[in-house]
Amino acid sequence: MIELAEIVTGSGWPLAATLAAVVAAQELQVGRRRSALNRALHELRRPLQAIALAAAGDDGGTPTVLASSVQLAGAAIEQLDRELNGDAGFRRPREPIELRPLLEAAVRRWQAPAALAGGSLSLRWRAGQAQVVGDRVELSQALDNLLLNAIEHGGPTIAVDARLHRGRVRIVIADSGRASRPKDRRETPAEAIDRLAGRRRRGHGLTVVRRVAASHHGRFALRRSERGSLALFELPLTRRRSSAA
Repeated sequence: MIELAEIVTGSGWPLAATLAAVVAAQELQVGRRRSALNRALHELRRPLQAIALAAAGDDGGTPTVLASSVQLAGAAIEQLDRELNGDAGFRRPREPIELRPLLEAAVRRWQAPAALAGGSLSLRWRAGQAQVVGDRVELSQALDNLLLNAIEHGGPTIAVDARLHRGRVRIVIADSGRASRPKDRRETPAEAIDRLAGRRRRGHGLTVVRRVAASHHGRFALRRSERGSLALFELPLTRRRSSAA
């Protein structure tokens, strides 16, 4: 049996170093797995929140909002299942996608939470028939996270603008700044749940946005201030649309 002194000072030192490296690698793997599971849970909570708010509305929720939210919830459940059961590397095939319907659906999903928090959410589309190649679910998740981030961390007036820029479609989300928030602003359901549970936000949403932008050869940038925040999300157009632009 190797004594502690021998491990530290004698021939057992290489063994101790190896054991320490193994423990560090295991801790790193556990941390990465926990982060992946937390991101998957985050992506599940968000569409479920949208479904609950839409169903509780005066009109019972529009079919488009409910259908798109259910689709995102189903995709999040599938991702959570893959993270738990060892198929986290699965990727859906990329396909040509008209971006306008995805963005319009995302804005409709989060207009009710924005109004609930005493604000407004509007969209101005100036990008024509912008088509990109990508994963429809991942792009919807990124757009949802950008909008929810603006609602929870920005000012009450949120404007979304989409336009073409050098062979890309550029989406800019601007808010009026936390300083302009009404004093009697209500919490969004997600904020209330986190406060009651004693949780703090961990930035999983923006991590998802960065990952989706990178995997789609796009760009994401965020600038924050008390007077207003700007989030920029760019994606390359398909060659067909880019050459015509």
